[in-house]
Amino acid sequence: MADIDRNAQVIVDLSIEIEASQEIVWRIQTGVEQWPNWQKDITQVQLSGPIAKGSTFWWETHGLEIVSTILEIDPMKRIVWGGPAHGIDGVHVWSITPTPKGVLVHTTESWDGPPVAADPDGMRAALTASLNAWLAALKSTAESLQRTSAKE
Repeated sequence: MADIDRNAQVIVDLSIEIEASQEIVWRIQTGVEQWPNWQKDITQVQLSGPIAKGSTFWWETHGLEIVSTILEIDPMKRIVWGGPAHGIDGVHVWSITPTPKGVLVHTTESWDGPPVAADPDGMRAALTASLNAWLAALKSTAESLQRTSAKE
């Protein structure tokens, strides 16, 4: 099972409860080319192929260009991606677990490399802020879509 770098200098671990179906949350989270539609910090995404182990996607967030490779996928439950970007080696694990009211989305990301070593506290704060914004946007988007689909 693919995992973050447990020895990395920065590890951020966050969760959020979302009142939406596992299917809706999974579709939003893995619809990478649609990310700019619901995440203001992501300006561009290009996927190399299907959402599958070994596929890559190029994306731009906060002005940084990143190429990520999908390392593992367990449909509806877990996706892991990672890769180097600007001297930072990052690995990002997402899991989606059903709850009585919807799902619990859990994310863990590790960062290591020279830029992280130069400012671990600043990098941790930046990653935490970025992941909190991602989770909040995912929650808002999924719950809105859930309400819309419930009316139909």
